[in-house]
Amino acid sequence: MVVIPGGADLAVCSNLNGTGNQKIRQFVSGGGKYIGFCSGGYYASARCEFEVGNPNKEVSGARELKFFPGIARGASFKGFEYGTEDGTRPTKLKTDFAVQKPLYNYYNGGAVFIDADKHPNTQILAEYEEPVEVECPGPQAAVILCSVGQGKALLTGTHPEYNPTLLETEPGTDFEKSVKVLKEHDAARLEFMRHCLRSLGLKVNEESTRPALTPLVLISRQKEQLAQLVNDMEHKLGYESENIIDLGKDKIRVHKTLDKFKQSDLSDPETAIKDFYICDAALPKPELTPYFNTHQYLNDLEEAYKELGYSSVGELGSTIVYGEVLTSSSSLMMYNTPFMRILPHGFAIIGTMQVAGRGRTGNVWVNPKGVFAMTLFLKMPLTTPVVLLQYLVSMSIVQAVQTYGPGYDKIPIRLKWPNDIYILRPDCLNKTDLDSYTKIGGVLVETAVFENNYHIAIGTGLNLFNQGPTTSVNTVIGEMNKMLGTKLKPIATEKLTAKYLSILYTMLERFKVDGMEPFMDLYYKQWLHSGQKVTLDHPGSPKAVITGISKEFGLLTAKEVDRYGNFTGNTFELQPDGNAFDMFRGLISKKL
Repeated sequence: MVVIPGGADLAVCSNLNGTGNQKIRQFVSGGGKYIGFCSGGYYASARCEFEVGNPNKEVSGARELKFFPGIARGASFKGFEYGTEDGTRPTKLKTDFAVQKPLYNYYNGGAVFIDADKHPNTQILAEYEEPVEVECPGPQAAVILCSVGQGKALLTGTHPEYNPTLLETEPGTDFEKSVKVLKEHDAARLEFMRHCLRSLGLKVNEESTRPALTPLVLISRQKEQLAQLVNDMEHKLGYESENIIDLGKDKIRVHKTLDKFKQSDLSDPETAIKDFYICDAALPKPELTPYFNTHQYLNDLEEAYKELGYSSVGELGSTIVYGEVLTSSSSLMMYNTPFMRILPHGFAIIGTMQVAGRGRTGNVWVNPKGVFAMTLFLKMPLTTPVVLLQYLVSMSIVQAVQTYGPGYDKIPIRLKWPNDIYILRPDCLNKTDLDSYTKIGGVLVETAVFENNYHIAIGTGLNLFNQGPTTSVNTVIGEMNKMLGTKLKPIATEKLTAKYLSILYTMLERFKVDGMEPFMDLYYKQWLHSGQKVTLDHPGSPKAVITGISKEFGLLTAKEVDRYGNFTGNTFELQPDGNAFDMFRGLISKKL
């Protein structure tokens, strides 16, 4: 599916006109889906007419996609100003869908689709109920669905995707009043959005409520470290009132016994005071943390370090916070600076479900049960080449899976540069081509500098036993057992966590002395790209062969080849955070 969001469509035109639009149209015509919200609706119409006659704002002209073969004309309501909330409103819509009434959408400069009822490929899904303020002789089409060959395109003049709880407002403003209306009628918006997506041919989850946060429990294998952390929380951060400690962005309610352990009932996870239980005298009973057995984890951690030759548990993972449902393990660490500054090296936050999980480029999601998700804290000197940590972390996860026990080394789990984790799809276990792999995990490394040290939060996510949206490790194990006659047991979260942390600890100890050199062979064994031919998004679209990564900075290296496959002598080095690698198309391009 291709989605063009709101904004200004001229920038999209400059980037996609010509070849880009040809590929998008070919994709949709062949059965793909397209969604154009607001400016994406203008962009996918045959003609855009925005503020015609206004010398400071007018944008008009033909557009190449032409999914809607008519005119997208706006702004439908006056007052729009770029970069502000001027002209925004809760716009009332009428629709034949069976949704709660009234139906409001956030509006900010979008179009009305002229004569949408006269085009045989177009279906009107919703109309503006209020009279629009541009010429519109027929129905005031606000949301339309267009058939394009074997595919479909959903175009909107409003923002049915906008969640009003995420819109920031200033008290006493018109915008605050608008958001209040949108919040009051948000259930109808969600119903409408589901109907729109189903009309597009997408499978949509059934309605579900956002899970309530559960208590956080602090446990440790090292009692002295636990006592020091609690002391620092009480004296360096201090109690705000009674048992409330302000961590920075979040506040916690501290409990020193498990006697009053109970599930939370909190309406807003972002602003709620989180219950925080210090388990220094006793660990939670399994029924209190049914998806993560803390007793089992600490035993597995000790065993994992012993397997690697250590007589005692190392720093990584010895002290953790666990929550069945939390906001985001990365946010709890990175956004609470005072808390982060007192954390011990190797501390981790683990969650079974995250209602505001974060990934690279700021992506936010709700991860379901079955995702191995955690954030690890490291404190390292400023001389550390932190860009290389993502490679060590992703390798450690793959190693943890493949050394889980006898036979697990056959699990087809691999790495995509720089730190994404892929696995062969369950229906492709007898194949080895790149198209047969699908993403099941990744790594997010964030840093801050305090007192001449890097304070590093390393977030990891791995589909362990959830079925969607792609597949999971245990799903593949089940299929392997059927196909190959193996009897591998499903991987348990507790043991996988322990193995990952102990393996990473070993790698980091070696990394501090010898750098990346000792791990190059392992990385190349695990990754998918050796000898892969790619096209670079550079002038002339040169072809190149991937040869590896630089051990100093983790840059992807590729040597240019001519049309006969001979090396030209030119070598490219590509940064992991500045380039996007479409492995399946063999295209490396700059991130937009």
